[in-house]
Amino acid sequence: MNEIVPIVLSVSTSQRGDASRAIAVRQRLATGAGLERPGVLWLGGFMSDMRSGKAMALDAWAARNGRAFTRFDYTGHGESGGRFEDGTIGQWLDDALAVLRAAAGPLILVGSSMGGWLALLLARALHEAGETERLAGAVLIAPAVDFTERLMWDQFSPDIRATIEENGLWLRPSPYGDTPYPITHALIVDGRRHLLLGTAIRTHCPVHILQGMHDEDVPWQHAMLLVEHLAEDPVSLTLVRDGDHRLSREEDIAKLIGAVEQIA
Repeated sequence: MNEIVPIVLSVSTSQRGDASRAIAVRQRLATGAGLERPGVLWLGGFMSDMRSGKAMALDAWAARNGRAFTRFDYTGHGESGGRFEDGTIGQWLDDALAVLRAAAGPLILVGSSMGGWLALLLARALHEAGETERLAGAVLIAPAVDFTERLMWDQFSPDIRATIEENGLWLRPSPYGDTPYPITHALIVDGRRHLLLGTAIRTHCPVHILQGMHDEDVPWQHAMLLVEHLAEDPVSLTLVRDGDHRLSREEDIAKLIGAVEQIA
């Protein structure tokens, strides 16, 4: 069975040139027939971590099939250092780029919620670097593209906007636990530097989107809008009629693994 190798990567934020930081990575190396198949890189969601149900299910699948699988925690998440409220989309994109470059061979990006947005930003960064061959495909689960603007700021009341602008922070109640989500002014402002919707989006690889129609965080119409923006890429969309945002039920996991296997 292929073994998990724990790694600690040192990452510097390209935008601000601040001191390097450490992020925690778990990498499962390919064996046997898996050596001939693309590896898989997991990109988690906002305030999630690499021990989430979907990430662990994919890791178990990779172990059974000899596939390379890499998962990690963004700065301020899970086992990585830093404070969550200091994080931004640009910082977490730098984390993801560092992990991607440390992984061998072509990869299938699997991005959940915020991770879906980051997967598309990674694809753009690789294209700009002339490295589109690094991507074998992308599976996006309830992709929260441009969520800081479209699904947060645009939806916030004037009072919430004023709190963020005046105090630099608003604690958004979480439907998934007692810990609220810190929404910072820096997160909103930095998110505007990475917006994708409004112009054509290219991944230069096959894309499969999984979207629950009972998703209260990322409406299914948001996924449809993304499909319109991916007009030049081969895209498949699976709408799960009774699915929620997490899509972590057994039948949802089966759809996820099937989408990965269908790509390569």
